[in-house]
Amino acid sequence: MNKRFYSLDVFRGATVAFMILVNNPGTWSAIFPPLDHAPWHGCTPTDLVFPFFLFAVGNAMAFVMDRLREAGDKAFWKKVAVRTLLILAIGIFLNWSPFVRWENDVLVFRHWVNPDNPLSGVRITGVLQRIALCYFFASIIIYYAKPKVAAIIGAVLLLVYWILTYKLGDAADPYSMAGYFGNAIDQSVLGVPHLYKGEKILFDPEGLAGVLSSTVEVIIGYLAGRFIIQRGKTFEMVTTLLLAGCALVFIGYCWDMIFPINKKIWTSSYTVYTSGLAIITICFLLYWIELKNKPAKGLKFFEVFGKNPLFIFVLSGFLPRVLGLLRWPAGLSSDGKQLYTSSFPWFYEHICKPLSPNLKIGSLIYAIITVLFYWMLAYWLDRKKVYIKV
Repeated sequence: MNKRFYSLDVFRGATVAFMILVNNPGTWSAIFPPLDHAPWHGCTPTDLVFPFFLFAVGNAMAFVMDRLREAGDKAFWKKVAVRTLLILAIGIFLNWSPFVRWENDVLVFRHWVNPDNPLSGVRITGVLQRIALCYFFASIIIYYAKPKVAAIIGAVLLLVYWILTYKLGDAADPYSMAGYFGNAIDQSVLGVPHLYKGEKILFDPEGLAGVLSSTVEVIIGYLAGRFIIQRGKTFEMVTTLLLAGCALVFIGYCWDMIFPINKKIWTSSYTVYTSGLAIITICFLLYWIELKNKPAKGLKFFEVFGKNPLFIFVLSGFLPRVLGLLRWPAGLSSDGKQLYTSSFPWFYEHICKPLSPNLKIGSLIYAIITVLFYWMLAYWLDRKKVYIKV
């Protein structure tokens, strides 16, 4: 029981809850600045969600890696390969969903580029795909290297990524969206039809090159988790870890002066900075929950999300797309064309939006209700002892 750290479950669950909150506003045109990503350089609270999740992945590794070593290389590779491929497949599945779309008031099979090949334009990259690749490479490093060596490898990866970004990027501005060296890699390896099209230029925020630096987020999470397990629930453990977190934040800030903190290209300074903030957050939870033994009733809300984190995250992306196919008429456009709505948009327009003249408030209320909706599903699964592991 002494090995169980309830605070780490709360950290993971809170990360998932915040991830759902920022991914499901009532409307993307009305969002409070802290709930939106930084336009380019910089870091908002929303930009902490993804790295915190990767940090939590590494944290969880600290509790299972010894068992994998005892099981041997064959068991390790089977576990890591199967989990990596499964998460990759789920990510591509989510990008492709809901598989059909409305076209001239008829549901047709969804395709992007070539009607004869439905997968011809499906985006290959994504959040889950980035998680899968980071998990895969970090697992190998952690399994075969001692902790100090893993830390050195992490530092080398961050430095190499910095050098590559600077040397291979556009000489005029290597840290710009257009000048980022990873664009050419993504277009050559993955192909233009399979990349993200949401920016003004062809740029994928979960591209292949960024895996170098984001993998280190998992390694740092593992090292922090291993330190917590080894030192136990002591004040010395928390203070030492807190100092390490503050040091990483300071290093990240200093590095930002020459290699800007940037989520979309996942700069090395961003990895160091966000890892430091993740450690500091965990330290406060460790102190409050494990050392002070304060009542954690309110924190159980987040623990529920931590029981089925990946499943709830995937469901929060899949369900709105499927329900969006169930539509009904909602008036006419200015040019006389029939407009349609579905359950989630209708709920925002008729329930949340009218609550305040400030559209950002209605949008936030919708996001909060969405979090509560998925919490009820997660709570039901927890009560039924259903835990969907990936």
